[in-house]
Amino acid sequence: MSISIGKVVPDFKLPVTGSGTAGGTWRLKDARGKPLSLYFYPRDNTPGCTLEGQQFAALAPRFKKAGVTILGISRDTLASHEKFLTKMCFPFQLLSDEDGAVCTLFDVIREKNMYGRKVMGIERSTFLIDATGVLRQEWRKVKVEGHAQAVLEAAQAL
Repeated sequence: MSISIGKVVPDFKLPVTGSGTAGGTWRLKDARGKPLSLYFYPRDNTPGCTLEGQQFAALAPRFKKAGVTILGISRDTLASHEKFLTKMCFPFQLLSDEDGAVCTLFDVIREKNMYGRKVMGIERSTFLIDATGVLRQEWRKVKVEGHAQAVLEAAQAL
């Protein structure tokens, strides 16, 4: 099963860290009632992922004003996420998808070229889900610069 625009996103749960919730579990069904921006990123503490997180963090007050929750997802561990959050002071939570099940659901695992080697990893992608759980928009092969602003504008139009 995978997701598609205009359809309800199937429920999933993942370990979460951030805002005093380290070690807890986050469930999609519990987020109903508010729009949600899920951004998938390759790795904690890498230049592109740090910049992307910083840009979402800078716009977090505007997302909040629009009633939109921001969540970051990668295959990093909770311990890695906790260090990343502490270092960067992100005002949103990070979800850990170590086994890649949710990454597979959203079809963001792709073959990538890392220093001449082919590896499977997360293709930077963002998904905007409305308050009823329906996927409204997706961005794939994201270029970081200006991306968070584009997501905010789409979220404000919901």
